[in-house]
Amino acid sequence: MTGPELKQLRTDLSDALERKLTAADMAKLCGLPDKGGADTIRRWEVSGPTPSATKVLHVLAMASERYPILDNFDVFDRHDVREEDRPARRAAFREQMRDEARRRLG
Repeated sequence: MTGPELKQLRTDLSDALERKLTAADMAKLCGLPDKGGADTIRRWEVSGPTPSATKVLHVLAMASERYPILDNFDVFDRHDVREEDRPARRAAFREQMRDEARRRLG
C-alpha cells in the first residue's frame, strides 16, 4: 500500500462510516498509541505504511464497498451458500466490519 492509497482509504472509510476520519481516528483503528499515532498516520500517507500495518489496513478496508472482501474472509462464494443469499451475506459482513470500526473509535 502506498501513501496515496492510504489517504484514499481514509476517505473511503469516512464515507463507509458516514463520519470524517482524522489521522488520530486512523491511528486508533490501526491500534497505534494515542501519543504520536496521528503523526505516524500522516507520515504513512506520504511514504506508505509498514508491511504489518498494511495487513491491518487491508482488513479495515473491507468495511468499504470500494474494496474486495479478502479471500480468507470470503465464505460467501462457497458451495453451501445459496447464490441468491450471497449479496445479503456480503452486505451483512461489511456492516459488521463498519460496526467494529465504530466500536474501536468509541
